[in-house]
Amino acid sequence: MSVYGPVVKIHPVVLSSICDSYERRNEGASRVIGTLLGTIEKHSIEVTNCFSVPHNESEDEVAVDMEFAKNMYELHKRVSPTEVIIGWYATGFDITEHSVLIHEYYSREATNPIHLTMDTALQSGKMNIRAYVSAQMGVPGKTVGVMFTPLTVKYVYYDTERIGVDLLMRSRVTPNRTKGLTSDLSQVGCSAARVQDMLTTVLAYIEDVLAGKVAADNSVGRFLMDLVNKVPTISAEDFENMLNSNINCISSSLPLLIYSLRSVLFSALWHTHYRKHLI
Repeated sequence: MSVYGPVVKIHPVVLSSICDSYERRNEGASRVIGTLLGTIEKHSIEVTNCFSVPHNESEDEVAVDMEFAKNMYELHKRVSPTEVIIGWYATGFDITEHSVLIHEYYSREATNPIHLTMDTALQSGKMNIRAYVSAQMGVPGKTVGVMFTPLTVKYVYYDTERIGVDLLMRSRVTPNRTKGLTSDLSQVGCSAARVQDMLTTVLAYIEDVLAGKVAADNSVGRFLMDLVNKVPTISAEDFENMLNSNINCISSSLPLLIYSLRSVLFSALWHTHYRKHLI
């Protein structure tokens, strides 16, 4: 984890695209590279898309098809004009000498670009996704080098991406590594089960605080109070009526179910005796 620079937030579609480009790499190629696209905020960089860029690499030299990269970016801007070039990626575990040369090119396309590495060959047993930013080092007027400083990486997703990620996670436990889409009713059940698991974790923490096993955290208490205040209080009778009237529309029933679970459990516990112990 880094103590310097912005936080890099990566979406699942980016990681999937990098893996796909690595699987489709040319014969004999040891790694693939590509352009990272996304948005830049004050304290974070969000990577939302990417595309691979053809290149040839040997021990002595590296050649990148820069014209292809420019044309791809121009085409992409027509579809997603808000996404800009924020850096580049490379598969592999280490930063090589050629990485410095490629990074110089992207430094002309973006201000202080990031470099993302992803060990698709699983040399260390996992993907080891890391992000870096470059900084010059050396004596002014003398030899100057480049140092890559690691950045903090976090994984974020849109609601639509979460559906795909959950489906991929479920395919890990099937013998043929495939999994079909579940029915709407099954999705409601799974979502309700996840909410129940999260509530169980929160309630277990509160019980530990009340029992003196864990010290009370003011920030957690304020967060829970804010959550309870945002959830509409729905009586059991009103909820049952709304659920029955919307039973044919699962998408409408799911939010009501989640709101009800949170409202009944959180509000009842909070306003009785938990609140004074956590705030």
